[in-house]
Amino acid sequence: MSAAGLRALPVAAPPAAFTRPPATGPRAQLRAVCVVWHRDMLRLLAEPVRVATALLQPLLFLFALGGGLGSLTRSAYGVPYQTFVYAGALAMPVVFASIGAASSIVWDREFGFLREMLVAPVSRTAVVTGKCLGGMTTGLFQGTIVLALAGTVGVPYDLPLMLELFAYMALLAFTFSCFAVLVAARMRSVQSFMALTQMVVQPLFFLSGALFPLSRLPAWLSVATRFDPLTYAVDPIRRAVLGAVGATAAAPGVTWGRYLVPVWLELLLVLVSGTCMLWAASRTFRRG
Repeated sequence: MSAAGLRALPVAAPPAAFTRPPATGPRAQLRAVCVVWHRDMLRLLAEPVRVATALLQPLLFLFALGGGLGSLTRSAYGVPYQTFVYAGALAMPVVFASIGAASSIVWDREFGFLREMLVAPVSRTAVVTGKCLGGMTTGLFQGTIVLALAGTVGVPYDLPLMLELFAYMALLAFTFSCFAVLVAARMRSVQSFMALTQMVVQPLFFLSGALFPLSRLPAWLSVATRFDPLTYAVDPIRRAVLGAVGATAAAPGVTWGRYLVPVWLELLLVLVSGTCMLWAASRTFRRG
């Protein structure tokens, strides 16, 4: 065939490229949650100094402060003071580590990585849920290390007790992780985020009964503790600890007037608080 004939033959068009639309179903949303959570875990494992320094404060709180004040004050509820403050020592690393993990949201916003996450074909609720679970796991990891020190302050290594305390810490970590994500969603700098969270969390911690029995507070201060969500997380931990060591005095508890708030209601209040903050954080990210 001549060259002219070859040029006259029709040339087949290349096949059209097939582009698969991004998955947006429940499996894709779950995968997005796992990816965000996994990223926070990689960041945690890459910074062992961060874990060590975060544990220094509760250890000083338990052994230095607890030992020093224990020599100056009488026993609380018939147990040594170190045993009494163990509930606060468990709550401290859980709360502060959960909040610190959410600071990565502010860093991601400053460096532009958060924008890339939010334009991905997944719901922003999945991104927020992954961040909350990442902060929860970080707080729970550090709290578990303090939980392993229970025997040093006279708390028995009883498996049902350890599982109960672990569940309480998980709920506490979830709630404060959601709180931190909600705050971080509105912050533009890490300095502002840390300053605001410290300003809020420090009063909550000292009013929660982590350091002293709530029954011995002045009336006006006792009212303030009833509006502190951390109070309803520390009290179940303390009830479990004092019940395990056989406290001779009356068991502690939060009261509304003459009504002793049961543990299940305290846990429900903490869970509802965390769920509401998770919902508010998701709405904030959707509007942002």
